[in-house]
Amino acid sequence: MKRNESNWLGLPGGGELSSSETQGSASEGPVTATDRWIANRLMTLNGSAPVSLALWDGETAYEPDASPVAKVILRDRRALYGLLLSPHFYFGDSYSTGRIEVEGDLVECLKATYRAVEPKTPPGSVKREIRNWLHRPRGTGIESARDNIHHHYDLGNEFYRLWLDDRLVYTCAYYESLDATLEQAQNAKLHHVCRKLQLKPGQEVVEAGCGWGTLALHMARHYGVRVWAFNISSEQIRYAREQARAQGLEDQVEFVEDDYRNIGGQCDAFVSVGMLEHVGLENYEALGAVIRRTLKIGGRGLIHSIGRNRPAPNNPWIERRIFPGSRPPSLSEMMRIFEPYSFSILDVENLRLHYERTCSDWLKRFDQVEDQVEQMYDAAFVRAWRLYLAGSIAAFATGSLQLFQVVFAHAEDNTVPLTRRHVYADT
Repeated sequence: MKRNESNWLGLPGGGELSSSETQGSASEGPVTATDRWIANRLMTLNGSAPVSLALWDGETAYEPDASPVAKVILRDRRALYGLLLSPHFYFGDSYSTGRIEVEGDLVECLKATYRAVEPKTPPGSVKREIRNWLHRPRGTGIESARDNIHHHYDLGNEFYRLWLDDRLVYTCAYYESLDATLEQAQNAKLHHVCRKLQLKPGQEVVEAGCGWGTLALHMARHYGVRVWAFNISSEQIRYAREQARAQGLEDQVEFVEDDYRNIGGQCDAFVSVGMLEHVGLENYEALGAVIRRTLKIGGRGLIHSIGRNRPAPNNPWIERRIFPGSRPPSLSEMMRIFEPYSFSILDVENLRLHYERTCSDWLKRFDQVEDQVEQMYDAAFVRAWRLYLAGSIAAFATGSLQLFQVVFAHAEDNTVPLTRRHVYADT
């Protein structure tokens, strides 16, 4: 049975694409001179990207000076006025429901647009402040966090299994060679994290936000540690526990369905890969307090997170439709975790280009199973997720998004390594 997940995404009117949405609507009436003026101004005010813009009569309303990398087609007046109100938000909704089409390479279209738009909206600009006010993110309190995670991660393991790697790792991979496969790169990422933590047999590890449990199981199997892994996604925890039983690691790994704020006990290493984006800035100090009371003196911590070069909210369409409550932090914002508790930062690595390639691999796999995804959900869901993955590739390629791995320890710890030699040891 098809799941009506476009209502889950919150798309207006559900997610089924009608003929009027995909081909334009006669009720729109003829394109007016005002429509063309608005379309032209939209493009010039947003950086004059090398992208053509056509309206529902098929005629081009904007042609860039440079050779266009793609053509965007607005199928009706509603799409035009949505872009006028909030281009960052309504482009996503209109593309998902077929009111906007892109002729040409979607990723290249988005790259060109990001390069044009980002410099035009500096911090503190009126345009940016209005956008932030219109699209305030969802809360990240304990109950809100559960709803946010349910929206994205509980879509169903069968969905993610279609296009992720064979171990369901849904975070940035680490490509040690140009010809590495996604599976090889994800395995390399797991070892990369473990080496940075300098894990040793018999140590106790806490993982906050464990996904489908792959890192926890990897740490136990390859490094001989005992892991307590926390997550509030019921689907992911259920799968992780099944994997622990199947792999004979139940005695070494305990998967706990609970919020990171409730973590207790003591550990030799604290790790969080891909959770911080969902924590919310207002909760960073609380996360730091959890780490302070659990991480032993002499222990290591690592936080892996999508980030930004400067503070800014998430893309409003991504925050509303894909990752509710999310915000990738800048490094200065991440310091709200560490500074109140005098943690020492040992290492910061930016894996931005690795995440561009990871998302490219995901999109290729997603496109190969498009028909299966549409049978599970609907056409609008497919379009929304293709836009999300394509937009992620473009954001990492253009530097709009970063990927930070931050290693830290207690300030009074003098056992910290003097070099990074351990990070690049043979696996």
